[in-house]
Amino acid sequence: MNLNVFFKSVIDTDKAPVVICDLQHTVMYMNPAAVRRYRVDITGKSIKSCHNAESNNKIDRVVAWFAKSKENNVVYISHSDKENRDVYMVALRNDNGGLIGYYEKHEYRNKETAELYAM
Repeated sequence: MNLNVFFKSVIDTDKAPVVICDLQHTVMYMNPAAVRRYRVDITGKSIKSCHNAESNNKIDRVVAWFAKSKENNVVYISHSDKENRDVYMVALRNDNGGLIGYYEKHEYRNKETAELYAM
């Protein structure tokens, strides 16, 4: 079976939004959680179309930092006290460590309330 099917399944079942972009800032994929959160699917469009100039400048700075070294891979970009959530930009690299894109990763800090192994 194609390994990409497995990777897509991991991203699609994640409860947190994931937005994947190429180096031209085109949104290559939004998982269902991202589409629900942002209430719009901008796949195929520039991520910059939904950000202001200051945010776009920050995106450019982060991508430039990613490009400087294959060791530069994660940048903490925001926190929401209301949602107890941190947001990161994460570099995407090919097998040789070359930068091929980036994604937005959300991490929620709330303790899980479900019972262990509740099925």
